[in-house]
Amino acid sequence: MTATPEDLFAYLDTLGIAHTTHWHEPVFTVEEGRDLKAGMPGGHTKNLFLKDKDGAIILIAAEAHSQLKLNKLHRLIGTKRLSFGPPELMEEILGVTPGSVTAFALMNDTDGRVRFLVDAALMEHDPVNFHPLTNTGTTAVSRADFEKFVRTTGHGFEVIDFTQLLTGAE
Repeated sequence: MTATPEDLFAYLDTLGIAHTTHWHEPVFTVEEGRDLKAGMPGGHTKNLFLKDKDGAIILIAAEAHSQLKLNKLHRLIGTKRLSFGPPELMEEILGVTPGSVTAFALMNDTDGRVRFLVDAALMEHDPVNFHPLTNTGTTAVSRADFEKFVRTTGHGFEVIDFTQLLTGAE
C-alpha cells in the first residue's frame, strides 16, 4: 500500500524532521507554480522519473530552473540513454502519478529499485520544497533533513552538477 501525505508527515515526525506544508490548487509544472512559490522560501524542485532500456530507474530532484540535458545525462551517470518512465511504472514503484512525482515518494520504493540523483544547484538552498505525494501541496524541510529522509528510506544521495551537461557535443 502506498503512503498518503499524512503517512509522510507521520514518518517525518518519527525521524524528528521539522516540516511545513502549504496547501494549494494542483500544480503540474514549474511555470504553473511560479507565482505560488515566489512567496515560499527555499529551493523549489522539478522531479523527473526516468528509465533506460535495461530497466535502470532514476529519480531526479532538480532545482526548478536547472537545465537538464537528458540526451547527455546517461554518459555522466553510467546508464543507457534515458527516457521518461511510464506512468504505470511510476505508480507501481513510487505510488504517485504524473504531476505529483516527488523525492518524498522514495518512502514507497521499499524494494530499492530507484536510483536517486539530486541537483547540486538544489542543495545550495535551505530549505528545499517538494510535493507531499500530491501536487496540491508543497512541503519544506531543511537541506540536511532532506538528505536524512532520503538515506533513511534506504536510497543513496548522489549529488550531480547538471551544469556539466550544458557544454560540449551532443
